[in-house]
Amino acid sequence: MHSLKVLVRARRSLPNLGAFPHRRSFSAQPHYAGYDDVQDQVLVDGRANSRTAILNRPSALNSLTTSMVARLKRLYESWEENPNIGFVLMKGSGKAFCSGGDVVTLYHLLAEGNIEDCKFFFDTLYKFVYLQGTYLKPHLAILDGVTMASGAGISLPGMFRLATDKTVFSHPEVQIGFHPDAGASFHLSRLPGYLGEYLALTGDKLNGVEMVACRLATHYSLNARLALIEERLGRLTTDDPSVIETSLSQYGDLVYPDRRSIIHKIEVIDKCFSHDTVEEIIHALEIEAADSYDEWCAMTLKKLREASPLSLKITLRSIREGRFQTLDQCLTREYRISLHGISGEVSKDFCEGVRARLVDEDFAPKWDPPSLEEVTKEMVDFYVSPLISEPELELPTASREPSV
Repeated sequence: MHSLKVLVRARRSLPNLGAFPHRRSFSAQPHYAGYDDVQDQVLVDGRANSRTAILNRPSALNSLTTSMVARLKRLYESWEENPNIGFVLMKGSGKAFCSGGDVVTLYHLLAEGNIEDCKFFFDTLYKFVYLQGTYLKPHLAILDGVTMASGAGISLPGMFRLATDKTVFSHPEVQIGFHPDAGASFHLSRLPGYLGEYLALTGDKLNGVEMVACRLATHYSLNARLALIEERLGRLTTDDPSVIETSLSQYGDLVYPDRRSIIHKIEVIDKCFSHDTVEEIIHALEIEAADSYDEWCAMTLKKLREASPLSLKITLRSIREGRFQTLDQCLTREYRISLHGISGEVSKDFCEGVRARLVDEDFAPKWDPPSLEEVTKEMVDFYVSPLISEPELELPTASREPSV
């Protein structure tokens, strides 16, 4: 297990992030007046030797639509080819970096029978994630504020990830009957020990300090200093990662993760989440709760029991397979899971989860199957199996990774 005794750069103690309001914990409503134009939804800030993509749906916590991701992909491709651009940045406007995909829009599309547009969303998103994972120029994502689900997916492949005292990172997909996607099975599976399984199955949050401690983020800064950092980066004329690294490292001092941080529970996480099945994980947590009377165990069990049983088993399978796969292989598997999920052939848990948490907001999803015992191996196998009536995700691995 990797060591988690990592010092994080900051100038002073961090404020308490507090809980992120559950009413907007994953995505947002499908339509927002004033942000209909895709060019308004993704703004561009041009400097002498860099470009910044700004996610600009602040009322929707910058949740992603198909048109936004398509524009991001076009921009990044053009910037990669432009010899006058040395490096690129991405940030969000308002209080969020990105809250993930606009799943409410996907929910309404599925309700209308428009599954093709949903498929196109995932196809476009995963291809953009792969582009970032193989990008030829330095890329910095400024993760200031909410960074959730596929919002993490479009930032973590970059060379630099700057977290702040406002960062709230999580993968809450199992709470809406889905699975951590957009490369999550690649990134989470490479965290120290079994922290990735814990985050994927519970949807628990990390703050900026914790993101650096487990290496999801490469740098840390207080939100108040971001303007100074961006101004300094804007004056750079370079494509040298070490120059960008030096600029990012100049802001901050040393602090430790808070004593209540999940980082300090890595031993019990490894003890409980290293098991082969979700049932065994829950059993281990129940034993730990009885022996330790730790409130954390009770809260963790509560989160697991609220999630879709099918999503829990699919997610554990996905993370475990991701440990031994490349990014493109992980994206291919996640694409299969996503398309099987929205097809509703085995279960309609995705639509039911979005309905319960984000549409009707009754927070009482009726999962199908309703229990872990009723989720069969054949069901999980179906979700990760190759697509038969649909084309697989086509990624340009031959041109972007010719040595693979």
